[in-house]
Amino acid sequence: MVSLVPKKVTGSNQSPQSRLHALGVERLGLIGKHSEQLMRAYLRGHFDEVSVNENVLDKLVKARILHRPDEQQPLALRPDVSRLIASLTEDERKRQVNADVAGQIEQIRTQVKHFSDAQYRGDYVASEHHFQLLSERVHDMTGQFSDAIDSLWNRLNSDFGFVSNLADKIRENELAQKQLRRLLDGFELIDFNELIELAQNSGPLRKLLVSQLQVTISDHSSSLLEVQKRLVELMARFRQQQERAQLITNMVAFLKQHPNFIVGDYTNRTQVPELVNQAAPIIASASIALDKVGEQQALGDMVRTLAISTNDYSEPLAAGTEFELEQELVVEARHQQLKEDVENYFIAVFDVTEPLSALQHLAQQALEWDAEMWLFQVIAEFEGLNASVRQRFTLQKLLKTVDMFNQVEVIEDVVLQVNLPQLVGEP
Repeated sequence: MVSLVPKKVTGSNQSPQSRLHALGVERLGLIGKHSEQLMRAYLRGHFDEVSVNENVLDKLVKARILHRPDEQQPLALRPDVSRLIASLTEDERKRQVNADVAGQIEQIRTQVKHFSDAQYRGDYVASEHHFQLLSERVHDMTGQFSDAIDSLWNRLNSDFGFVSNLADKIRENELAQKQLRRLLDGFELIDFNELIELAQNSGPLRKLLVSQLQVTISDHSSSLLEVQKRLVELMARFRQQQERAQLITNMVAFLKQHPNFIVGDYTNRTQVPELVNQAAPIIASASIALDKVGEQQALGDMVRTLAISTNDYSEPLAAGTEFELEQELVVEARHQQLKEDVENYFIAVFDVTEPLSALQHLAQQALEWDAEMWLFQVIAEFEGLNASVRQRFTLQKLLKTVDMFNQVEVIEDVVLQVNLPQLVGEP
């Protein structure tokens, strides 16, 4: 018996019009099902996230009914949904639509003046109301930018990506570039110096008009940059596809004109055309097969015949190198002698009961070192000691102020002492 019930159309067999119809019915159903919460969000300016569960919140956000203007802001109605409710309820206060960014900025200026006047009069209820309207103006403007960028992405993934020839592709590219240019021109109209002057000393206004708006515009600019990169990438990819398609088309036309054409076997020819013979010859890699037992004896005999030299090869010295080496040796010897003298100073500290400064030891031993160089070496040697060894000494720097009007201090001398209390208990 044949069933007369029509089969359900699957998602893969649906036409674009049917899919659009199903999507519209689903999202209008969401608006009707949660109309009370959405109307409260329209009046309050934000959506109560506790009134519904997380699954419903996710559906409303994915259906482009709610959005979060900023990470620190609660969920709010999208500008298009807010304008739809304003049109349905004949709310003239929120039904104004301005596609021009200059007009929106002018309304923001007016709203800031209303807010400032209410603050000056001390009418906090009116100031809160004007601040809510100002927040909606700013969020509407940024929301329109976001919708325009989403429209650009949809154009790239639909109209721009599925055209048949290069002329249509260039035409779609021009439309996308013009839309992108209009958005950039809109960004240039937003003068943050003027917004800073409008905000003056008000913290909420500065946060809304400067901080949050600047972060949002920066994110939108980054998105537009990604859109432009995507445009260039798709255009280059389409040109490659056009070149391949043109090559195949010309090859088909050539084969139609020469039906008896046979592609030659170039690998078996002695004279290969230069167009084909472009690859360099490959040299096969070779290595010793140590895993073959039968060849181990032959390999051992070959290794034993090799001449092994134990003398390292040394480069001959160029002219003038011997003089440079002598200079380096002299400098190294002087540096080594300086270190030994400083070490002797550290040892001499153990033999005296009174504090012994570095310059006193230099004078007593009649060492021919510059005083500044000697102090630098003593301090460096002290800083280079191990932590456990350094605890046995105390280094005191004797400082001198250069001038009463200049607070720069110069190290005149250093005094090294032994910490005797730490030496008493040692074996």
